[in-house]
Amino acid sequence: MRFHNIVPVNAVASEESGGSNGASVSPADYEDSSLSNGYCLPPPEIRDIVDAPPLPALSFSPHRDKILFLKRRSLPPLSELARPEEKLAGVRIDGKCNCRSRMSYYTGIGIYHLMDDCTLGPEKEIHGLPDGAKINFVSWSNDGRYLSFSVRIDEEDGISSMLRVWVADVETGKARPLFESSDMFLNAVFDNFVWVNNSTLLVCTIPFSRGDPPKKPLVPSGPKIQSNEQKDIIQARTYQDLLKDEYDESLFEYYATSQLVLVSLDGTVKPVGPPAIYTSLDPSPDEKYILISSIHRPYSFIVPCGRFPKKVDVWTADGKFVRELCDLPLAEDIPITHNSVRRGMRSINWRADKPSTLVWVETQDGGDAKMEVSPRDIVYTQPAELLASEQPAVLHKLDLRYGGISWCDDSLALIYESWYKTRKIRTWVISPGSKDVSPRILFDRSSEDVYSDPGSPMLRRTPAGTYVIAKIKKEGDQGTYLLLNGSGATPQGNIPFLDLFDINTSNKERIWESDKEKYYETVVALMSDQNEGELYVDQLKVLTSKESKTENTQYFILSWPGKKACQITNFPHPYPQLSSLKKEMIRYERKDGVQLTATLYLPPDYDPTRDGPLPCLVWSYPGEFKSKDAAGQVRGSPNEFAGIGPTSPLLWLARRFAILSGPTIPIIGEGNEEANDRYVEQLVGSAEAAVEEVIRRGVAHPNKISIGGHSYGAFMTANLLAHAPHLFCCGIARSGAYNRTLTPFGFQNEDRTLWEATSTYVEMSPFMSANKIKKPILLIHGEEDNNSGTLTMQSDRFFNALKGHGALCRMVILPFESHGYAARESVMHVLWETDRWLHKYCVANSSDVSENLDAHKDDASIGTVDTDGKAVFIVNGKVIRWKCRINPQCVHESILLLQSMKDI
Repeated sequence: MRFHNIVPVNAVASEESGGSNGASVSPADYEDSSLSNGYCLPPPEIRDIVDAPPLPALSFSPHRDKILFLKRRSLPPLSELARPEEKLAGVRIDGKCNCRSRMSYYTGIGIYHLMDDCTLGPEKEIHGLPDGAKINFVSWSNDGRYLSFSVRIDEEDGISSMLRVWVADVETGKARPLFESSDMFLNAVFDNFVWVNNSTLLVCTIPFSRGDPPKKPLVPSGPKIQSNEQKDIIQARTYQDLLKDEYDESLFEYYATSQLVLVSLDGTVKPVGPPAIYTSLDPSPDEKYILISSIHRPYSFIVPCGRFPKKVDVWTADGKFVRELCDLPLAEDIPITHNSVRRGMRSINWRADKPSTLVWVETQDGGDAKMEVSPRDIVYTQPAELLASEQPAVLHKLDLRYGGISWCDDSLALIYESWYKTRKIRTWVISPGSKDVSPRILFDRSSEDVYSDPGSPMLRRTPAGTYVIAKIKKEGDQGTYLLLNGSGATPQGNIPFLDLFDINTSNKERIWESDKEKYYETVVALMSDQNEGELYVDQLKVLTSKESKTENTQYFILSWPGKKACQITNFPHPYPQLSSLKKEMIRYERKDGVQLTATLYLPPDYDPTRDGPLPCLVWSYPGEFKSKDAAGQVRGSPNEFAGIGPTSPLLWLARRFAILSGPTIPIIGEGNEEANDRYVEQLVGSAEAAVEEVIRRGVAHPNKISIGGHSYGAFMTANLLAHAPHLFCCGIARSGAYNRTLTPFGFQNEDRTLWEATSTYVEMSPFMSANKIKKPILLIHGEEDNNSGTLTMQSDRFFNALKGHGALCRMVILPFESHGYAARESVMHVLWETDRWLHKYCVANSSDVSENLDAHKDDASIGTVDTDGKAVFIVNGKVIRWKCRINPQCVHESILLLQSMKDI
């Protein structure tokens, strides 16, 4: 379907007379909005929401008797992002701190006792910290008596910027450095520290002998050479921040190499093992062993460090080497096909319900998902220390790709497998301790079919700090029950539930369900597992969250048998000025019959009869599906609280916009069909249906509908302005990729290469249709984007292509910003640019009807005729479909005729 954005005569008159159906814009709106450094600020109604203090994060103690309130900062200043960083092997390192760059942090820790009546006692602040402390990596000891965390402060001397490990006594709140020596610093490039037992931590420290960082040679020792004389097939996505030369390799080793140190709370320090690039530290449940992973040379210039050679060892808890589990080679050649994996041992973990038993999986297809083999994966298990010639035991064989295990005990574990191409997902029930009990399939379903999702088993914490499936008992009943916690997707939206599930008969009883009418409630965690022993259904306690369209999330303790709910938090509304916004989950249909959904937000106190249609911002992100039925299923809840992030489109509710958030844009490839081969057709069809719906409801002005998105949503935005210019008056595209020939080995869920699907890559690329984009488009991109595929060059080249065809366009490159935008100056400027763009090309888009028609009456490419040759018009806010085919040259006269009819 194609049609013009026609401005009804009466709508123009009401707008020009200053009606309330949209905010007016004038140069005064953008005066005095600059910061001293040249960045601009959005209007106060947007700025006040973004600057509101963030709510704290919560962390419960192992015994569920205390809660941490981890206090968070607001947006950081640009100066934090401007700190020098090294981009090495796919990670970004702050050399001054020797940690990942741009880490968020907590500014303080409050401890609350959870009283017997489920209320919170007075706050006890962790004290003894230096002024301006930045806190990271907070973790409880298993007995709940201590907290460990890292602390750094920003000072000019540089030493104070290094991370130190601190501990705090939970009862007193007193914090102190873990190391008595002031020159022991944390290396937080990869894993950092872990509790080995209740009094000892294993810490990755910066080696004493490290010295100064290597200096880049002024003159290179030779050319940069890569070779494939062996004719290996090596395909890789468009990764960024990769190693480039020998200097990068040495710099990566310098920052990533750690010396492991065992340190006790009494100050005893014991270095263990050689310096290496340790990437994970995992103590066994019985605290006797530690699983140690590290990476080593040879490195790669084409894949990130996650594919470097990887060594996994078992050590004793006091740091003695036991044995090597594997030493995997460099993995440059993993196929780009979905479900392809690394060869050799992977997903190596401790069995959560045993003292020190290892479990892992090995592929049988060489890691290549295109290979047809049975089984495809085999799960193995083995004790930490081997007896003579002891071989791994086969736990289970899978024909799909392994997806993890939920452990319970020797009689019960659940194993998950899935396959992307078919969207199949299976859950197996096994008895790990009995070879006589055959595995059986518990659930076999499509991962896209959210209506059939039975939920996930709730887990209980063990004394060792691991989590296992919670078995539930009924008084006088010998059955074995699980608690299945589900999102409860239905055609009316999500209604979360808790089911008591008989693992032997598959019978289930719903013991709790979210309020359907006003609230959205979820079960967060089991709270009655602090003691060992049987769990009975009439003694259950769970932590729940509760919210509504206008009430922000609060937490409750829900207790059986009476299901009494006790509120334990009382967080203030983060943006009370929007507390009465209007939210509705709407359903409508695409012209091919696919059911679509979206969330429609309207400003507080909006009255469609009084205020008329509003300027509208549509913000979305396409998704891929294998079936129309799955694509049409409803996801999300109409009762969820409208969370507004720093760059959320919902901010424009404060500017009296209608917001159509997340309209589903399913790209469907049923059977053997590839979804992206009909990407443009389905994209346009979904957008047309969304626009028709908001116009039909009378909430959106037909000539004032803008489109926007981030990342793949920016790609969507550019494509819609190229292929459906009749729908939108302007677009905002943030951090997108626009030329798919620059991502030749796949993107998103496309795993065919450019050479296998050339026409698809070209047709999907809005860069190739830059000459068709006539509507205003605002491009925004972080100068340091590290996301695969969305390198900043994508916006730069697209902007040049648009400018080369005379398009009305603007490009904003944000210094120091990555794929998402973090600094306050950057975020505020993005909002200023977006607000200015929307008001100039959406709100103020009031061209005369006759000029609009005359400008396009002979331009069939604008699209007044759909693919069937039938004309479609919007007149006075109504969609008019012509039942017969029409000559495009007659469209202008037809519109004038329709406007003169009294019944329209």
